[in-house]
Amino acid sequence: MTSTAPAGTATPAGLRQVPRLLRRRSVQLALAGWAVTNLLLLALAGGHLPFHATSLAQPPAATAVLRADAMFVEVFALMVVVHLLTRHRRIPDLAARAPARPLARSETLAVLAYGVLAMAGGYLLGRAFGWHAFSFHLDNMVIRTGQPVVPAEALCWAAYNLVAYAVIPFAVFRRRYSSEQLNLRSSHRRADLVLILVVLALESAVQLSLASPSILDLSPHQALLGAPLTFVLGFAGTVLPTMVFVYCILTPRYLRLTCSVPATVILGGLTYALLHLFDGWTAFAGPTDALLSVLYLLLFYTAPGMFKTFLTLRTGNAWVHVWAYHAIAPHTLIDTPMMVKVFGIR
Repeated sequence: MTSTAPAGTATPAGLRQVPRLLRRRSVQLALAGWAVTNLLLLALAGGHLPFHATSLAQPPAATAVLRADAMFVEVFALMVVVHLLTRHRRIPDLAARAPARPLARSETLAVLAYGVLAMAGGYLLGRAFGWHAFSFHLDNMVIRTGQPVVPAEALCWAAYNLVAYAVIPFAVFRRRYSSEQLNLRSSHRRADLVLILVVLALESAVQLSLASPSILDLSPHQALLGAPLTFVLGFAGTVLPTMVFVYCILTPRYLRLTCSVPATVILGGLTYALLHLFDGWTAFAGPTDALLSVLYLLLFYTAPGMFKTFLTLRTGNAWVHVWAYHAIAPHTLIDTPMMVKVFGIR
């Protein structure tokens, strides 16, 4: 079909999709939820957010909220980059990798219920040893709290999350589904590699320019010892659990149930955010503190979770987000100083 638009006025295909996206009910609900979350945070927080992290509690509440909102801007920019890099690819049908809707619904509910139990188990286990509750991030990861973490806590956190969120779910679902159905096989390795390198370079530049401290603030000896240690513990404690639980298992089922890419991206982001419920900076001293913690949790983590979901949907390969936007940037780049301190590396 020949376009009737005058020369020089053609609208890029990506921009033409924006009005269509804004008409989606899931997108409208997400935008309304984002607006309500911002308003409630500003209305209930007063001058400062009551969290166990100086970077969140010391600045005015409005500043902390705007910083979290800025992550959505970065994520949407990265989505545009990913869309451009994958626009000529054959996009895999992830919904076809999930079972029929009744079984997909049952499996989704079972996995989510199991996730709640695993979160409760991590909370009780961490507290039983006098440590922080085990969440998808070890205390002081990404958001610094200043609360002490001991080596045994870091090792147990990584082991628990690896078994609870990766090993057990993978063992159950791998008996029924192939590697392709679990998004573990690349359909275009070279294209995936290019995408990984581009996103990793962009995200690394952002993290190293904004994060303080980062791996750049360490001595060569600390970096050489601390980076591999951080990578291994982060890979076991949050990267593999995230990949298996959300992007191997839940993402295809979300798409099967919703028949909507935007809805799946949003659900993936929300799931990823809520798995961090017991991160060390959250505060549950009272109803208001608890509500503010959940609201900021959603504001801070939903955007990265959405981008990870988007990467998986565009490539059909859950490993892409691992290397492009999780294991190295941000965790190894910004969490190595924390692990160096925990394990006393000099």
